[in-house]
Amino acid sequence: MQYSGGYVSNKADKNNNPADNIAALEAMEKKESIASFLGMKLMELAPGYAKVSMKLRPEYMNFNGYVFGGIIMSLADQAFGYAINSVNLPSVASQFNIHFLAAPAPGDELVAECRVVRNGRRVGISEMTVTGNEGKLIARATGTTIPVAASGG
Repeated sequence: MQYSGGYVSNKADKNNNPADNIAALEAMEKKESIASFLGMKLMELAPGYAKVSMKLRPEYMNFNGYVFGGIIMSLADQAFGYAINSVNLPSVASQFNIHFLAAPAPGDELVAECRVVRNGRRVGISEMTVTGNEGKLIARATGTTIPVAASGG
């Protein structure tokens, strides 16, 4: 399945080319230590859209026998970062909200998808879903980002 777009572009920033951003993100993905540490894989990246997967490991379980919520949130956040930065690089998160809807089974392959719904000069808004095996909805999230100057300011 290929994503067909649908985000609202930031027409004010003509120097932020999604094709260049995607190429830069794909190059950075190979060196990103947190994604490697958690076993995340970038599956798909298009302007305003990202899809990331992660196979659950036994060490991700919490003391109640469920997958630690921070693991699920990290996967959603990874898709969030890729999607917004594909259209506005660099951008940083200012808010992230997640609702856990179901528990994944140990050993499931989780998939997080993010769609940028608004990309403006001052703020970006994105929506994320995390699904488990057979498309079971595990979590829904929203996030807000702020574009920053390339110098890091």
